[in-house]
Amino acid sequence: MKDFSRAKDAQRKQARGQDDRDLLTTVPRHLEEDFTRQDPWRALRILGEFVEGFDALSKVIPSASIFGSARMKPDCPWYRAARETARLLAGAGLNIITGGGPGIMEAANLGASEEKGLSIGCNIDLPREQMPNPYQDISLSFRYFFVRKVMFVKYSIGYVIFPGGFGTLDEFFNSLTLVQTGKVEHFPIVLFGSEFWGGLLDWIRKTLIAAGTIDPGEMNLFTLADTPQAAAEPVIRKARELNYIA
Repeated sequence: MKDFSRAKDAQRKQARGQDDRDLLTTVPRHLEEDFTRQDPWRALRILGEFVEGFDALSKVIPSASIFGSARMKPDCPWYRAARETARLLAGAGLNIITGGGPGIMEAANLGASEEKGLSIGCNIDLPREQMPNPYQDISLSFRYFFVRKVMFVKYSIGYVIFPGGFGTLDEFFNSLTLVQTGKVEHFPIVLFGSEFWGGLLDWIRKTLIAAGTIDPGEMNLFTLADTPQAAAEPVIRKARELNYIA
């Protein structure tokens, strides 16, 4: 009986991790099984995620979001740097928001907890389940990536982006686009690790700027840092400018 329950639970988690894919797949109407698999129903579920997120996070400003790879281990220098960066931000009076998973996210939630700051995780349901880290005071779970992205932007006054993969790059370029187009007020976007990000930044200069697809001044939409102190400082300064902290 226990094995059956575990199997059913695994099936439910697997289904939850496919919500984005199901939403973005066009299915012939005659193949729809029932109303709960149709887009109007999904729209209600999406609305519910927004309401739950807004309700849980409406009082957590000022916060800083920290992004980075889920694959970093505690003995990795970037893990240690993320932990210290979060400690500095929390010590200045900022809450910390991460994606709630392992690696850099865990390091940042741990650093916030060590400094007695509010530690928040916006977890995502994936087909290969992401295990939430244990250092979260507020732990939310989202089916849809785009709803989760809104929470990061809406309740943060700055991003610190550590080395990571496609998801980390997605958060970086999403934040740049929002600032570039004026969809959000300019807030600090800090890339941690010049050695890691240097090749990408060289490509942006040599390819995008050279082709005229972005302006040279748009390189000023973000900064580069190699120490926790340098990463935390622009975010703390912005929080002071906004009178969130002393």
